[in-house]
Amino acid sequence: MTILVLNAGSSSLKFRLFHMETLRPLMEAEEVLAQGKVERLGTEHARLTFRESESSTPRTEEIGAVALADAVAHLFNLLPDSVQTLDAIGHRIVHGGAQFHTPTRIAAATLTALHALTPLAPLHNPAGIAVIEAARQLRPDVPNVAVFDTAFHHDLPEIAALYALPRELSERLQLRRYGFHGISYRAVSERYFAHRGVPAEGSRLILCHLGNGASVCALRDGRSVETSMGFTPLEGLIMGTRSGDIDPGLLLYLIEQNHFTVEQLANLLNHQSGLLGLSGGSSSDMRDLETAANAGDTNAELALACFAHRVRKYIGAYSAVLGGVDALIFTGGIGEHSATMRARICYNLDFLGLALDPQRNADANGTEPEPIGAGDGLRVWIVPTDEERQIARETYALLKETQ
Repeated sequence: MTILVLNAGSSSLKFRLFHMETLRPLMEAEEVLAQGKVERLGTEHARLTFRESESSTPRTEEIGAVALADAVAHLFNLLPDSVQTLDAIGHRIVHGGAQFHTPTRIAAATLTALHALTPLAPLHNPAGIAVIEAARQLRPDVPNVAVFDTAFHHDLPEIAALYALPRELSERLQLRRYGFHGISYRAVSERYFAHRGVPAEGSRLILCHLGNGASVCALRDGRSVETSMGFTPLEGLIMGTRSGDIDPGLLLYLIEQNHFTVEQLANLLNHQSGLLGLSGGSSSDMRDLETAANAGDTNAELALACFAHRVRKYIGAYSAVLGGVDALIFTGGIGEHSATMRARICYNLDFLGLALDPQRNADANGTEPEPIGAGDGLRVWIVPTDEERQIARETYALLKETQ
């Protein structure tokens, strides 16, 4: 079975073409026929990088200020002949609301329902929907499947999912903590269990997905029981440009005393805050901030310290929720590649058995599951995420089930 995965972000589009014959325990089993990404969408400097296989030399071309649909059409033209026998196209959709909590084959009614969820994830869902619509127009003969970031957290215990609002209001408007990064958490946890050859049953894990968007998840028996993002992806950790946790009274103050409109407040919290805001506007990129901090930039140092503090605070809270931790796992761009930030986060976590081995941490390359903890190393891990592969696996399973 040949499956194309399209993973749309607010300004990027990652894609990978898989050949799959069966689902195997190790996630590396599927053959990658082509892969690449489009970056800086919406600017005049949009760039497409393409590989004909995982091991081939990438080629890059500037594609200019193209719309998302045009970028999809462009990459379709680059795909190998195997795309002519495409069996399915899998998509990442960030917010599935209360309605969507399993992989779903796309029909006209599905798209209507997804459009209605746009206010819940305005930075993410519109891009995912636009890519689905473009793919359906380009290849109307091929089924499209949506896989949802919120699905992994669908069964959160009520004590973790509910906000302390009037029950009638919450039930009528479906106000609850949905959680995000679920595709990544499922991929990483399954890869961890397969790599170690241990069962999910009885396990207590804390996973930190750290990138421009960042969250933490507590897993018991391989299932999500707590997670830092909530009704939207804005709650929780400090992120690249998102504020994370903030006193709602502060927001009311800004509206009442400083006359912020809803639109201005949304822009402030989603685009001007987080690492970007704390650093004084210098950058939202962890790599830039670490370079600046090493050169003596006190604002950059403060931003990094605040980021690590917030993650560490959640790790402590989730250790209490789980009643102990078997392993702390880092994933995502920052989690996989920033040894400095991992060290900052694990500072003073020795009492939980989550101390790092400095040499293992420094030497880790973030391409394979690696233990980096002190002692036997097995209490702290890096496990690279692979959302595209996970989407392909869930798309494959749905098609096999419905055949």
